[in-house]
Amino acid sequence: MSRYWSPIVDRLVPYTPGEQPKDKVFAKLNTNENPYGPSPAALAAINKATDDRLRLYPDPESAELKNAIASTLKLGSDHIFVGNGSDEVLAHGFNAFFTGKASILFADITYSFYKTYCELYGIEHTKVPLTDSFEYDTRDYAVPCGGVVIANPNAPTGMAMPLSRIEQILEQNPDVVVLVDEAYVDFGADSAVDLVPHYDNLLVVQTFSKSRSLAGLRVGFAIAQPHLIEGLRRVKDSFNSYPIGRLSLEGALAAWTDRDWFDATRKKVIADREKVATQLGAQGFNILPSAANFVFATHKTVPAKTLLAELRARGILVRHFNQARIDNWLRISIGTSEECDKLLEATADILSNFGEAKP
Repeated sequence: MSRYWSPIVDRLVPYTPGEQPKDKVFAKLNTNENPYGPSPAALAAINKATDDRLRLYPDPESAELKNAIASTLKLGSDHIFVGNGSDEVLAHGFNAFFTGKASILFADITYSFYKTYCELYGIEHTKVPLTDSFEYDTRDYAVPCGGVVIANPNAPTGMAMPLSRIEQILEQNPDVVVLVDEAYVDFGADSAVDLVPHYDNLLVVQTFSKSRSLAGLRVGFAIAQPHLIEGLRRVKDSFNSYPIGRLSLEGALAAWTDRDWFDATRKKVIADREKVATQLGAQGFNILPSAANFVFATHKTVPAKTLLAELRARGILVRHFNQARIDNWLRISIGTSEECDKLLEATADILSNFGEAKP
């Protein structure tokens, strides 16, 4: 029935999310979800808000949540934009700042939604190859362009870029927006938020999905100087004036203010990430240095697709990308300590079956 589609729909290649199984219980290490639940304060706030007020529209400005974020970051609330997950915030950013301009730049190995946004909005784009060690070379971004998109830490590699390099890219591109996607920043990278007062072309995007365990609520936000925030607001209000539901607003606000839960759970993830990286390395895997809640791994002898299938047969899901340069790599989310132990036992068993000695 595609004869009814608009021409652009036939050309779209939608983003493919990680598998969400329904027929079997798996250790889900394939979608970078936080293994620890949301703050109990967030759950209590959601329960409290589940009442007759749900008949009313939510605050279209998300004012209370914006004020809380701004206060923590020591910025004005006019520096904050809230959207329905960071994916929506990113989409509005692409639409507001890159449509109708010269080709934008982003890495050849990065979040694949960037290409999807470009196709949806008709944005010209150029994929800039990462180095052989999967790092950004800032010299590659010192060229005329319509904008720059940087994921920091990058996904799916997990590698973080020092702020000095981000600042260099900002200075190289004073006339276009540099969008820094910080979905995983709380697991070990330095945020570019502190640079916002100094660069009027910087847009930083973060999410409640990862470090605050609220992927199911869909809340993301952007930090930038007010003129960029106003651009996002104009796009949002031309698309959906009420993108954040009442329950999401209450849950996100409580999660943001519960710093103790945030710190305790992310530190657990970081500790298990280091354990997984070390032990996989001892099993013969090459592991990239990660500042995210996942590791990116390839084995010296056993192919990634074989490992993917063998892990699935043992009830463990990980993510494989059928993409040039990384088609022999796996992205492995950090689960609970018990799930991490299960993963390490499974990889040791698989490798022993392929003649690889256990560590």
